Amino acid sequence: MAHHFFTSESVTEGHPDKVCDQISDAILDAILAQDPDAHVACETTATTGMVHIMGEITTDCYVDIAAVVRKTVNEIGYNDPAYGFDGNSCAVITSLDSQSPDIAMGVNESFETQHGEGDELDRIGAGDQGMMFGYACDETPELMPITASLAHHMAKRLAQVRHDGTLPYLRPDGKTQVTVEFDEQNNPVRVEAVVVSTQHDADVTLEQIRADMVKYVIRPIIPAHLDKGDMKIYVNPTGRFVIGGPVGDSGLTGRKIIVDTYGGYARHGGGAFSGKDPPKVDRSAAYAARYVAKNIVAAGLAKRCEVQLAYAIGVAHPVSVLVDTFGTGTVADAALEQAVRKVFDLRPAAIIRDLNLRTTSYRPLAAYGHMGREELNVRWEQTDRVDALKAAVNG
Repeated sequence: MAHHFFTSESVTEGHPDKVCDQISDAILDAILAQDPDAHVACETTATTGMVHIMGEITTDCYVDIAAVVRKTVNEIGYNDPAYGFDGNSCAVITSLDSQSPDIAMGVNESFETQHGEGDELDRIGAGDQGMMFGYACDETPELMPITASLAHHMAKRLAQVRHDGTLPYLRPDGKTQVTVEFDEQNNPVRVEAVVVSTQHDADVTLEQIRADMVKYVIRPIIPAHLDKGDMKIYVNPTGRFVIGGPVGDSGLTGRKIIVDTYGGYARHGGGAFSGKDPPKVDRSAAYAARYVAKNIVAAGLAKRCEVQLAYAIGVAHPVSVLVDTFGTGTVADAALEQAVRKVFDLRPAAIIRDLNLRTTSYRPLAAYGHMGREELNVRWEQTDRVDALKAAVNG
């Protein structure tokens, strides 16, 4: 591959789209805590003074949705009327129906079960058709693309110095972006450019913001060996970012799917994660594909690996499994695919069981990425199938 640059971005939890993702997942968490088998498809929109919850939810439990919304918004940091949007005074509108029985019949009783085939793990059918991708590479300790990893770490650092009072003039909305230069062997060699845009109080100077971002946010995150002294730094390039959050731009669940995954470094099936219960393969199969890809790279079977899974609605077994190591595999991709089919059960019920998806807390994943989050101890980031994969390949 020729010498090249690649860029990824991240956003803070105060970004309007991420506010909506966190609200949707907070509602999902509250429902699953009482009813692990609930069917939830919860979408959120937010704008000045208003949060709208819509979707399809089927459950026997009661959740005070307005209270969940207000708590989430306040915890993010929109708790001051001066921001133009805060959890104490915003309107909360709900427009919810139950899940379509036409969909439920295929999820609750799969194609295989209806035809007298399979076992108990064949009972749950995929919640929709579609394709999902997972990816891993050896560029970082968590086996994530380095551009996405640095952008996320910088966004988390931006939120940290706001929450802990280091920079009290910061407001919740913010974005980060990192451009890395790669050599001909696709090894990262230097950071070319960094962009940080952060919401702030009206009375702080741009000079102070820029100095503080470099000192407290950018320098602590960029690895020294990738900073060659010529890194371009852009902080609030427009010069002012006082109006932000849902006041500056309406928010919507699922509009940051590239931030949620691999920063554009790998392909994406198009389905969002937040607000969806585990049988919905947009979410669960994307986690499973990451689990597979990460274990392949952790096993030393490839330096880069992308896994595609595809499903038919109401059918338990995936209709296709693809492994692509981009020429970095120690064995043929076809052999890896056969090993994956032996080692991983990729039916929705098995994914839910193996990844503990009925008991996972989803709201913490709704900002700063769903992949590479080893600090949250999510199951799809574990590398516990390494030995089994090696044995399957060698066998």
